[in-house]
Amino acid sequence: MSDVTADRPPSLPDVVVEVRELSERYEQALIDKNVEVLDATFWDSPHTIRYAMHENGYGFGEIHAHRLARPLGPGIKERRIRLEILTLGRDFATVNLEFKMRGRELVGRQSQTWVRFPGLGWKMVAAHVSTMNEAPQW
Repeated sequence: MSDVTADRPPSLPDVVVEVRELSERYEQALIDKNVEVLDATFWDSPHTIRYAMHENGYGFGEIHAHRLARPLGPGIKERRIRLEILTLGRDFATVNLEFKMRGRELVGRQSQTWVRFPGLGWKMVAAHVSTMNEAPQW
């Protein structure tokens, strides 16, 4: 079996730092309801997807509309449980966060897929937020 990561080495420390900073900026923008930063984080494309707790955003326009409609108030994250950042090479990354839901005995999960585009820099191309059910659904 060949090493499929030879041309895209995993988790280069400097790239992990870059992506962590962008992810932290995004998290702060969620808390602050800073739509300008939230919008700047996502790839402005009809191909961008964001699945949130009570909405599905297909394309940048829908994601932006959900941001504008979102009410003010505390965020859903009470505390972080685990953060995992994986980069492959210098231009692709995933960020996965497990967190305690604010005011509820639920574990939340957030995943983000990031791509570094020439001329645009890092942009989130897909995101997902969900909670774990108390019991399996099957």
